[in-house]
Amino acid sequence: MITSKKIRLRKKKLADATNNYAWQTDPELVQLDAAPLLTTTFSQYLAAYLEELLYISSRRYTFAIETLDGKHIGNCSYYDINETNSEAQLGIKIGNHDYWDKGYGTETVATLLNYIFQETNLNRIYLKTLALNTRAQRCFQKCGFVPRGHLNRDGYYFVIMEIHRKQWEERQTIT
Repeated sequence: MITSKKIRLRKKKLADATNNYAWQTDPELVQLDAAPLLTTTFSQYLAAYLEELLYISSRRYTFAIETLDGKHIGNCSYYDINETNSEAQLGIKIGNHDYWDKGYGTETVATLLNYIFQETNLNRIYLKTLALNTRAQRCFQKCGFVPRGHLNRDGYYFVIMEIHRKQWEERQTIT
């Protein structure tokens, strides 16, 4: 478990499935994630979710985001880990709308970056966010991510952003 001032990052558990299903069937969230709306039944989803919990990958680490009082509000991960290039991709979803625009996303990204740069040898973390998702872009920029390009894929237009270990460490000495 990783704790910060506002949140805890912990292993995902079976009890999180209900929230995750709701978030993957929420049209607004799905649109911000450039993902198709989930159309499977909860039972079908639960079987796949359980399999995901049981399968441990060395190329993907996923965490549930919870408030300090234990409310599950979203998920985050770093994945596509490439040891050769010393990089990985970061993803975050604050699924509970009540926690939007209150600093939980920024706190989560900063906490996850701190963990990655302290506990791994990765030197570059990057992400792709929809160009229309300016809320997410502001969050990532607050954490030190810098836009590095654009990507058109499957009818979506993404902004590619990145941060390097050296940039993160320099930011930590300033604050």
